[in-house]
Amino acid sequence: MIPLHTLARLFLRLGLTAFGGPAAHIAMLHYEVVRRRMWMSDEEFAELIAITNLIPGPNSTEMALHVGRRMAGWPGFFVAGLSFILPAALMVTALAMMYVQYGRTPDVRAVMNGVVPVIIAVIAHATIALGRSQLTDVAGWMTAAAAAALAIAGVDELLLLVLAGLVAILPTRTPGWGLMLVSIPTLSAQAAAQSATAVSLSSLLLFFLKIGSVLFGSGYVLIAFLRADLVERLGWLTDQQLLDAVAVGQITPGPLFTTATFIGYLLRGAEGALAATVGIFLPAFVFVALTQWLLPFLRRSAIATRFLSGVIAASIGLMAGVAATLTRSSLTGALPIAGTLLALIVLLRWKVNSAWLVVGAGVLAWAGATFRASFGW
Repeated sequence: MIPLHTLARLFLRLGLTAFGGPAAHIAMLHYEVVRRRMWMSDEEFAELIAITNLIPGPNSTEMALHVGRRMAGWPGFFVAGLSFILPAALMVTALAMMYVQYGRTPDVRAVMNGVVPVIIAVIAHATIALGRSQLTDVAGWMTAAAAAALAIAGVDELLLLVLAGLVAILPTRTPGWGLMLVSIPTLSAQAAAQSATAVSLSSLLLFFLKIGSVLFGSGYVLIAFLRADLVERLGWLTDQQLLDAVAVGQITPGPLFTTATFIGYLLRGAEGALAATVGIFLPAFVFVALTQWLLPFLRRSAIATRFLSGVIAASIGLMAGVAATLTRSSLTGALPIAGTLLALIVLLRWKVNSAWLVVGAGVLAWAGATFRASFGW
């Protein structure tokens, strides 16, 4: 058994330094627990990754929970998870406080506007990378394309994920058309059911509990859910505020899901930040705990594997849909479009850490605003 204080130090340090998204976080964790400390073998670590891919939620946080459980039992489970989440949540809360105080000043607004093209490029890059690695057959590509089209048309994202999984396990697989056929009749009923809801702490908590319970794939799928619900259906945020929240998630270490912390603070202050953070991460703790007993079933279930493949394909489609929608609504001139294309080329060609691109775009936007102000332009 590994001492709890040793686990806490490791995961606090990772929570303070783990930039670059889930893949980078998991690579850093692999180095620490397999290569450097030799707490487990490559095979054991790969098994934990496989389990993580079968459940919804933030993958890097779930890997921290798995490692903590393996190394120090249930106390290690909680110590590792909380130590990984806490630094990012506190940093994001501090940035949210400054954003609320200063976000409307010209210099800060110029910086946030400047990073929007890069954020859209980051989402597009993540969509492309996941598509290349996860969509290995025509069925997967058809499901992703159908999900993207239906998401743009207004079909509920959770419904799309569930239906994509169910269609994937049918004996005769027609995933793209099957997803279209079972989803389209829900459009009118869904539109009629949409209504604005007051931002109470309970509604905020329940909303993020729902998101944390159903989100498969990359953390960037989160953006599709947030935009569909918080911007379009409920009207709690604007597109600009959502992109600002994503930008803050990019420039801070730890899980991208702490974007929820930022949004919670915008909507209900410190209490909202706490409610959103608990809501988005609590399901991960529950699912990882449950998989300790479900693992034998998940290992041998072909149906679970096929269901997951459909859900992942639809998740990639949701990312593509939100990238297209944000491009249309947020890139309103030649310069922002050029900035997005340039950032996407850099990400595809040189694999630069997206956090550095976001910071760089913010610095350039601030310098440009300062220069214009100095010369009265």
